Amino acid sequence: MSPQIIYNVTSHVEHSIEAEWLEWMKKEHIPEVMQTGLFLEYKILKLISEENEGGTSYAIQYLVPEIKNFLQYSETFAPALRQKVLDKYGEKVIAFRTLLEVID
Repeated sequence: MSPQIIYNVTSHVEHSIEAEWLEWMKKEHIPEVMQTGLFLEYKILKLISEENEGGTSYAIQYLVPEIKNFLQYSETFAPALRQKVLDKYGEKVIAFRTLLEVID
């Protein structure tokens, strides 16, 4: 069995657009990511342990069955999907991405 991989996108979202952004993520962006067929499932998490500096942070975690799926996503789909977020929200959403291996 190959290791489980999680593609994690953590986004800091300004309060002024938080509700709209979350709704857009649920109805448009995440479904587009899932429609690639490269991920098994996703979770939306809200960070509750951080200082509130003008916004709220969320982590979207996508379960990747194999590293090759992530590489295909990264090369084929990610640039256009990231650009959509940037075009829609600009600097009101700051994201960083990590790839995690599930150990236990």
